[in-house]
Amino acid sequence: MSLNFSYRHLYYFWVVAKEGGISRAAERLGMAVQTVSTQVRELERTLGHALLKPAGRGLALTEAGLAAMRQADQIFQLGEALPARLREAVGSPGIRLAVGISDGVPKLVVRRLLQPVLGETALRLLCHEDDFDGLLADLALHRLDVVLSDRAAPPNPNLKVYSHALGASALAWYAPADWFAKARKDFPQSLAALPILLPTTHSATRAQIDHWFDRLGIVPQVVGEFEDSALLVTFGAAGMGVFPAPELIEDKLARRYQVRRIGACQGVEEHFFAIGTEKRIQHPLVQRLLPAR
Repeated sequence: MSLNFSYRHLYYFWVVAKEGGISRAAERLGMAVQTVSTQVRELERTLGHALLKPAGRGLALTEAGLAAMRQADQIFQLGEALPARLREAVGSPGIRLAVGISDGVPKLVVRRLLQPVLGETALRLLCHEDDFDGLLADLALHRLDVVLSDRAAPPNPNLKVYSHALGASALAWYAPADWFAKARKDFPQSLAALPILLPTTHSATRAQIDHWFDRLGIVPQVVGEFEDSALLVTFGAAGMGVFPAPELIEDKLARRYQVRRIGACQGVEEHFFAIGTEKRIQHPLVQRLLPAR
């Protein structure tokens, strides 16, 4: 760790940047304005760059300030999480598994992907749902042990993460009772006359589904697009329209949502990945999630 500057001075700068001004930062810190100002100037002197500049009645970050702020965010967000992490470590003798779940992965699939660890008697499972990029950032900061996603992590020299394939499932079309008979007749061309629900373009399967429609010459009547796969299924089951979902969870969809499979979305598959910070996974529970090699 570098000792060329004071982390206390960096903290004061971080609060100033968060609050948008020295006066508000001083109030939050319970310190004199002059003291906070002096500490920030000392940090700038040590680093050799101006971090703040006047902006109206407040302050704005310089280019150097933006870079310093990004680093300070990581440092102090981790620091603020330290008490909670210590409480977890002291109060929970079990095995902790923090899982990030990409919002595009069907929730019923998540339950199946995690099945190999759910029998662990000492398990303490923490699940966080977010968009793909947000989860990768949390993984890189070691806030998560693994991310479950419908896509592999893209190459990024600044983000050392590794993707491990968990498997795939073909997609099929499903309908609630009100739409099933009409959907089954002359499928898949019948879909042109039905309301369609789709995942948004953030989903790895959306481009495949659009290509499938184009290949068959079907112009879908899209009445809803959903980032969250659970919402897509919920609205579909309520009668809003027909929707695609993995065949892997057909039985669960039928039992829980009373929807029926119309037919295959031929050639379209959803892939699932466990993304970690290691080429060779070390966490014993994450190891259990991976297929036998």
